[in-house]
Amino acid sequence: MLPPAEQRFLWINKVTIVSLFVLILAGGVVRSTGSGMGCPDWPKCFDRLVPPTDASQLPAGYEEKYIAGRKAKNERFAAMLDRFGNRELAERIRNDERILQHEPFNAAKTWTEYINRLVGAITGFLILLCAIFSFTFFKTKKSIFIWSVINVVAVGYQAWLGSIVVSTNLMPWIITVHMLLALVIVGISIYTYFKARSLRDKDLLINHTSGSIKALAAISLLLIVVQVGVGTVVREEIDEIAASGDVPDRGGWLDQVGEVFDVHRTLAVVSTVAILFLFFVVRSRFAPSSHQSKFTNLLLLLMVLQIGVALILTYVDIPPFAQTAHLVLASLLFGNQYYLMLLLGKVTWK
Repeated sequence: MLPPAEQRFLWINKVTIVSLFVLILAGGVVRSTGSGMGCPDWPKCFDRLVPPTDASQLPAGYEEKYIAGRKAKNERFAAMLDRFGNRELAERIRNDERILQHEPFNAAKTWTEYINRLVGAITGFLILLCAIFSFTFFKTKKSIFIWSVINVVAVGYQAWLGSIVVSTNLMPWIITVHMLLALVIVGISIYTYFKARSLRDKDLLINHTSGSIKALAAISLLLIVVQVGVGTVVREEIDEIAASGDVPDRGGWLDQVGEVFDVHRTLAVVSTVAILFLFFVVRSRFAPSSHQSKFTNLLLLLMVLQIGVALILTYVDIPPFAQTAHLVLASLLFGNQYYLMLLLGKVTWK
């Protein structure tokens, strides 16, 4: 029987992990529906805690006010980039006129972005609770406490980055960093959950395996992370093509992406082969009822679903719902594969 304080941490941590995936889902919906600028300011929305539902509720002269505020924030951001030696990127931000373009009010997009921010605020609060409750492990497993605190710092940085996403009018590379940092936060939450649970539940660590299977799991995870990174670049290219208006037919967007899409597709094949190999190796060495087998089964299911969604994106003109599903499934694949790697990471003979 776990002590109440440890049970509380595990419960909050599990809820936090679920909330993080819901947040990624919300972010995917925002991006696929083009709602990223539904709220032109941050952290409020049209300078309100609860956003407007009609244009008549908008504050007077809000366009000029928010554009001026965005310009000032971007100048501070560019100055910071200058200090770090990235002058070329700083000048791009200063001189990109699209950053200051105003988007007309759309109630549906405003509330889509507002719900995304609301889920983000709830998730941030849950991560803070995890850090507070993790103090119970300060003496028994200090790394749980340290990583929980690091996660709070990461969430704070993520919130700041979210404000930059708004101020730069959804500059693609910043959105990509925003997404990859979300996976880092997910990974830390999964790690602290696993460490807290395995502290007393030794069945998690029953491993009749060798270093080769651990290496295979790590390679499979690395392929997923790289695949997500390349996928975000593909998405950036598609966003640029869509924004240019040069190719009005969605079915023609992928043809314009270029070599990065070929790399993405090749990596998908390699990643699929790695996951299949890992599946058969794990199933041959672990009982069907083991944690390792269960998470390997889930990994295979997620991979099959992801392939199905990828085919829809490729051959059904990139429907927005499939873009969101592709992002969420990639995140779930990462989380599942990372937890499986942790399960395979120790050798304890029963």
